[in-house]
Amino acid sequence: MFYWLMKNLVIGPILLTAFRPWVRGVENVPRTGAVILASNHLSFTDSVFLPLVLDRRVVFLAKSDYFTGRGIKGWLIKMFFEASGQLPIDRSGGKASEASLNTGLRVLAEGYALGIYPEGTRSPDGVMYRGRTGVARMILESGAPVVPVAMIDTEKVMPIGTKIPKVVRPGVIFGEPLDFTRFQGLEGDRFVLRSITDEIMYELGRLSGQEYLDVYATTVKDKRPANAR
Repeated sequence: MFYWLMKNLVIGPILLTAFRPWVRGVENVPRTGAVILASNHLSFTDSVFLPLVLDRRVVFLAKSDYFTGRGIKGWLIKMFFEASGQLPIDRSGGKASEASLNTGLRVLAEGYALGIYPEGTRSPDGVMYRGRTGVARMILESGAPVVPVAMIDTEKVMPIGTKIPKVVRPGVIFGEPLDFTRFQGLEGDRFVLRSITDEIMYELGRLSGQEYLDVYATTVKDKRPANAR
């Protein structure tokens, strides 16, 4: 109920009026049932504009740190992420990664649309980076259809290091569903997982027009000053 109220009566109408996001290919997203929306990641506003242009609810898996802040600021951030349909997960790796996978599978088993960023983190410079194979495992274990999503110009709405958004018109492109049923039952094969992930990244690059670098975004971020990540 809280999500519906914020999206349809409070925050959603304001954002749609102010930013007027354009959308293409929305007919490629199933209106009901489980679906994985695999998206590029240019800005934290991706998790806002993507669900805004769809009639159905989209659930994202977000860093648990966003839900544990203190004071008024921490409360506001927590409320924002809850309002945008995000669930807290631990991204520290190991058992935490397995728990995150299980959380995603539970969301899909309940018939929701699950938003995933295969790059694992926001691009620090607008370039598309190597995808992580967790998305491929989720695809094979859930059997859910996969729709590639290209976010356009969202990094211009909230450039890294800024606190006030700029009124720039972002776009969302939903590509045609990708079929990986030929790999069913091979979720334990790392070469298959890499092949699936690379195919997704190729399609995202084709839709978004981004330059692609075959390294992880986290590797690039670690070499940058903290305020440029």
